[in-house]
Amino acid sequence: MGNLMTKTTPQKTTKELTATLFGWMEYIGLPELGLDQVKAKLDTGARTSAIHAENIELFDHDGVEWVRFQTLPDWDNPKVGFRTVEAPVVHIREIKNTSGIPEERLVVKTLARFGNRTWKIDVSLADRTNMTFPMIIGRAALKNHAIAVHTRKTFLVSERPPFSRRKETS
Repeated sequence: MGNLMTKTTPQKTTKELTATLFGWMEYIGLPELGLDQVKAKLDTGARTSAIHAENIELFDHDGVEWVRFQTLPDWDNPKVGFRTVEAPVVHIREIKNTSGIPEERLVVKTLARFGNRTWKIDVSLADRTNMTFPMIIGRAALKNHAIAVHTRKTFLVSERPPFSRRKETS
């Protein structure tokens, strides 16, 4: 009997991924909602993403429940003004607010542009009037996309528009 030679290949114990480094603050595009540059905080402590919404109203669109709301994409540039947005509702669910109190929120699914990368994310509608940012990106939106968030740098995948008042470090 001859020797049976087996070729073994080393097993990979870790997945090699090249993560895209994001700043903790970025401008996010939401093209399906007609929003080009929404100032957002990337917060891995938050599970769900949220966008500022006012004057929220539900309506029927060809038998599908939709929502119409107004949002102010950038607190720093009031000249941008409020935008009226319409989108199909994908969920109504309880989401904990910043104080940890559950509240029922409408959720829409939309395409999000992070620098030169795009994918679908769920976004809840919330009154963020008293918050620093009109949008927060939670960890569920970043999951499975090889993302790392730098805790001290901003605008690593997006450019700060010339109208931005704050001088953030890049």
